[in-house]
Amino acid sequence: MEKLKSTLPNMLLSLTITCVVAGAILASVNDMTAGAIAASKAAALETAIKEVVPEFNNKPVEEAYMSAASTGDSLRIYPAKMDGELVGAAVESFSNSGFSGEIRVIVGFNTEGKITNYSVLQHSETPGLGSKMQEWFRTDRNKQSIIGRSVGDGLKVSKDGGDVDAITAATISSRAFLDAVNRAYSAFAQVDAAGGATSSHQTEGGNSDE
Repeated sequence: MEKLKSTLPNMLLSLTITCVVAGAILASVNDMTAGAIAASKAAALETAIKEVVPEFNNKPVEEAYMSAASTGDSLRIYPAKMDGELVGAAVESFSNSGFSGEIRVIVGFNTEGKITNYSVLQHSETPGLGSKMQEWFRTDRNKQSIIGRSVGDGLKVSKDGGDVDAITAATISSRAFLDAVNRAYSAFAQVDAAGGATSSHQTEGGNSDE
């Protein structure tokens, strides 16, 4: 077959064909992996929910709904039920006040409004400092742990007049973490015994150096 001459039209034609083929390949690969990625994210979410709420036998992800926090944000709530009775809920929450930006957490509450556990879903905090939040606030030492606590009007670090020990040298990260927890509680406070939203409202508290 005769070789195409190196003219501008021919070069543009070759480039166009290459781009079309590459685009088709990438689209095909994306289609093949999208399902697997979605399944992986769903599995990770279900695992996180199981880690933060009391034992349940319903399907919280399928029964999830949005609830307004006192800040005006809408948060997703995953009701945990045992034989149809609400035993708690997991609430996806966030704070934009982290030292390095957004922090996303999922916080579990029992029906008394006490924190049963939490998991940090996403953060960009400083390794060895703010990143310690994943374990710091459930470590039973001094006033670090928030597990079993009632949030009430909001959790605050000691430096702000509260009773929660901030992560050493990471006050900003600690404030942001508690801000996310407080936001989660304000949304959960509107959950009724059946696992739906009520009209009640609770206040939120909490907001630097790292």
